[in-house]
Amino acid sequence: MSYLEYNVKSTPTGLRKVLYLNWPLTLLLITVASVGFLQLYSVAGGSLSPWAEPQMKRFALGMSAMLVVAMVPIWFWRNMSVVAYLLSVVLLIAVELVGIEGKGAQRWIDVGFMRLQPSELMKITLIMLLAAYYDWLPARRTSHPFWVLVPVIMILFPTYLVLRQPDLGTSILLVTAGGGLMFLAGVHWAYFAAVIAAGVGLVTAVFESRGTPWQLIKDYQYRRIDTFLDPASDPLGAGYHITQSKIALGSGGWTGRGFMQGTQSRLNFLPEKHTDFIFTTLAEEFGFVGGISLLSVYALIILFCVASALATRDRFSSLLTLGVAITFFLFFAVNMSMVMGLAPVVGVPLPMVSYGGSAMLVLMVAFGLVQSAHIHRPRGRSR
Repeated sequence: MSYLEYNVKSTPTGLRKVLYLNWPLTLLLITVASVGFLQLYSVAGGSLSPWAEPQMKRFALGMSAMLVVAMVPIWFWRNMSVVAYLLSVVLLIAVELVGIEGKGAQRWIDVGFMRLQPSELMKITLIMLLAAYYDWLPARRTSHPFWVLVPVIMILFPTYLVLRQPDLGTSILLVTAGGGLMFLAGVHWAYFAAVIAAGVGLVTAVFESRGTPWQLIKDYQYRRIDTFLDPASDPLGAGYHITQSKIALGSGGWTGRGFMQGTQSRLNFLPEKHTDFIFTTLAEEFGFVGGISLLSVYALIILFCVASALATRDRFSSLLTLGVAITFFLFFAVNMSMVMGLAPVVGVPLPMVSYGGSAMLVLMVAFGLVQSAHIHRPRGRSR
């Protein structure tokens, strides 16, 4: 009996699928989302509107989507990976044609009940396609130049479309997550060394191109870099966000000012307090203890994903789960680095906590894929 035949025959059915859910992971996701609800309630001045209540509804929808995705056998999602990726590419192209513009960027499509951000969907469908690709590709060909070029094109084409919106943060996440999965799939380290060297050259070219006709990035992106390097140079302009963020982080101390007692957020000194900079409101209210507690929950989510990936013999399931873990890690690592002044402000939300529909729903679907891989992995032969 082949592995695929065995996997199909050993697939649990009915109530057993619910019992086989990775319940610790599910409870951790609920915990993080609940932290988000509390913070959105706080930054609204003790009101469920305009942010906490819609976020709760989105999480309920996301939880339902996660359960539905989890109940579907993982081999189905492997077969759908190409379709999902192509659909994401079509949606990214649609953004170019009929997308909605906001705050100087054209990133959304109006689908009636919400504004869909296709770049969020691409973060997951790219991981699905790469996992399916390396599941199909024989191990001996993994580092062959031609078979390395194929996934590089898979990564760079949507990254180019996202950069045109422009969305530098998502572009960084796509390239980093895709490259991380290629490394885990066994691509030789020399390729990554070459990419790092090219990256150093690209950064140099970006700085050298400033103010020239062939300028490589937008002026506002240069201002973000300037702000990152020296926030005090423009404390009331480009450096305002990060300056106020650092004040909020520092004022929280060890245990914080208390729930709904943060002055930076309550007095509206902190911009984007319900989205990109929501971690600073949490740190101000609950201090270092609150911040490290949330970080610990995030770390546990990563740990359970890695443990689930190591427990399966299915290469697609393992790579997919690790890819979701990498993407989730990049979300909170970039966001926390950004609000602490350790990285430029690139507009990456804090996963499951920042206000937003597309990111919440896509992440829940991603964890539905992780749950599907966990539920449908072989657990011994049936007699």
